[in-house]
Amino acid sequence: MNNAWAKTLNDAAGAKPRKVSEMAEVFVRAQAFHQAGHHADAQALYRQILRKYPQHLDTLLLLGQSEFQSARFDEAARCFKRATQADPRSAIARNNLAAALVAARRLDEALACADKALSLQPDYPDAHYNRANALLGLARFTEAITGFDRVIALDPKHVAALIDRGTTLHQLGRFVDAIESYDRALAIEPNAVGAFNNRGCAFKELRQADKALADFDRAVALAPDYADGWVNRGEMLILLQRVDEALASYDRALTIDPRLASAHLGRANVFTINRNLAEAFVACQSTLAIDPNSTRALVLLSQALAEAGEAESAVACCDRALAIDPHDETALSNKIYALDFSTDCDYARHQQARSDWWQQVGEEIFERSTAPHDNDRDPARRIVLGYVSSDFRQRSPAFAFRPVLSNHDKSRFEVVCYSGTEREDAVTSTFKAVADRWRDVLRLSDDELADCIRADKVDILIDLSGHTGGNRLRVFARKPAPIQVHAWGFGTGTGLPTIDYMFSDAVVLPADARHLFAEKIWDLPCATMMEPPPTELRCLEPPVLSKGYVTYGVFNRVSKISDAAIALWARILQSNASARLLIKDTLLSDASVGAMLHEKFAARGIAPERISFLGRTTREDHLAAYGQVDVCLEPFPQGGGISTWEALYMGVPVVSKLGEGVSSRLAGAIQSAIGLPEFVAADDDGYVEIALRAAPDRLTALRRELPGMVDRRCGPVVYTKAVESAYRSMWEAYCGTPVT
Repeated sequence: MNNAWAKTLNDAAGAKPRKVSEMAEVFVRAQAFHQAGHHADAQALYRQILRKYPQHLDTLLLLGQSEFQSARFDEAARCFKRATQADPRSAIARNNLAAALVAARRLDEALACADKALSLQPDYPDAHYNRANALLGLARFTEAITGFDRVIALDPKHVAALIDRGTTLHQLGRFVDAIESYDRALAIEPNAVGAFNNRGCAFKELRQADKALADFDRAVALAPDYADGWVNRGEMLILLQRVDEALASYDRALTIDPRLASAHLGRANVFTINRNLAEAFVACQSTLAIDPNSTRALVLLSQALAEAGEAESAVACCDRALAIDPHDETALSNKIYALDFSTDCDYARHQQARSDWWQQVGEEIFERSTAPHDNDRDPARRIVLGYVSSDFRQRSPAFAFRPVLSNHDKSRFEVVCYSGTEREDAVTSTFKAVADRWRDVLRLSDDELADCIRADKVDILIDLSGHTGGNRLRVFARKPAPIQVHAWGFGTGTGLPTIDYMFSDAVVLPADARHLFAEKIWDLPCATMMEPPPTELRCLEPPVLSKGYVTYGVFNRVSKISDAAIALWARILQSNASARLLIKDTLLSDASVGAMLHEKFAARGIAPERISFLGRTTREDHLAAYGQVDVCLEPFPQGGGISTWEALYMGVPVVSKLGEGVSSRLAGAIQSAIGLPEFVAADDDGYVEIALRAAPDRLTALRRELPGMVDRRCGPVVYTKAVESAYRSMWEAYCGTPVT
């Protein structure tokens, strides 16, 4: 090494032998520090050499390598740039410069530099590798795969190329192919941590939870200080609903790297799921302190704010995220959700947000993936219905659409269920029993699901989710069925021109608002319905008869309880000094949430003893709790749907107020549909008046009459016949249109 060093210096600088010997010793010491990982010491000695011999190629390359290993990528690039100037024909210098530029995210420069290296040495595997990585960073995925394939052809055991090839395939949604690439890498290097981690991410996308978790476990077992692996493990545990373990995994990542934004973000997600809003706020703010442009943190913060009833702040968070990334689908959907809770919103603003989703996400999908349909256009034949939902389980939306599926005339309609349900339960089995064909589509990509729907020859495809979690609106954007309908689960409009119809009614959607919707409105007896709950849970006497005072009830999520609603309820309680209020929501199992509500009422002169809370219960106890109230009060602007039906079936009328959006008019529409319009107000004063005039004899009569009123006008059999009539009319209209 010393002889080679001496020869290099003599050739380059004509140095005296004694000085050459001294520099050779410095070089050896620098290399020793470098190999031991003492980069600061090594770099100081390399710079000492370069002060005397600024064009010495080996020193420039080693200094650049040390800077690279210290994650000082711009400094590394400067060293390698000097190396290319010292020897313009050095492919190694060009290649190393390309690697540093990729790491520094200076991708266009990196691509040009890799091309120059390849012009000097065309079969240089590492130069092909850095070029492919630059293409990957530039989102030129198809070209990147070609580049990685070239690397592997030159060096079949290039593990990094196999792993990054898998990453590129992952970006294209080709998860199975990505896994095959990771498998090849692991066959060469069985302990390749990156391959295990990335393969776990691919398994996660394919909803193969056990395999994904096993890979993440293997990654952190091989590299216990691999913070990103702990974060990925936490995300998988959340999907498995093992949130306490997920929190521990994120905490482990933070012990390794306290400023790892993704770990703080994971904690925020756990706290949001657990509805621990105070901790969720803190974790979101911790993330944003590290990464102010984290759109995921802003979206999670918006969710927590919406749950806390801070709708406008939630919308503002989504707008901040969209200013960073206008195509952020989660931010677009969360804004749609948050706007439904805003007191300063109307049909136009609601539907504009849905139109934004279409323009930023759906339109491009439609343009590249639609195709003609070849369904048999016989207007009289049996119609194939496809229902798409992630809620074929014990959740409120299921109670709205299960009675329709259960009561379909199977001689006229075939029912196919496309289920994205992550955790099946006893309710899931009831859906399987009524479906003619059951498709578990949780692990299918959007293209695969669209192909499946086409192969099943579905005539009318029904979206049961809208812009809620687990939706497959990207599939509906592909228009896999000739007729598409939006209904029930979150029937507030989608903004998708590819969805032909939306089920609603004249109260929910007055005539002057219908032009704002992308879908054509089809009126049913009511926009929604619900299956009857067990009759034995109903109390036949209103509690006012035994207690001597009226008990009002609010059985809605705390997130729906706006300050405006609290102000109106306080007016009611002030006007009736003996009345009480019972509020029930799972979030009220947290004493701090109840304390917050008590403070808001106290600020309006209502003593805490006049308001009581019920938290999480079984569904049976939830329904039985309606026996403790005389009249329910609907919150606003986000009103009730299933909760309104529950109250009416249990014999309890609901005071509601018509607003300027679907969600703020649904409860009023429900009561109008069953023949109880006298409980629907047009303004605040009317709302208070209706609540105060509820007489014991009228309440007693309603306890007995309401279930029958519901069944006669909107019961499962009557309602399903109206739905089937709509489907038949839609199908006949389609069959009569010219084939294009």
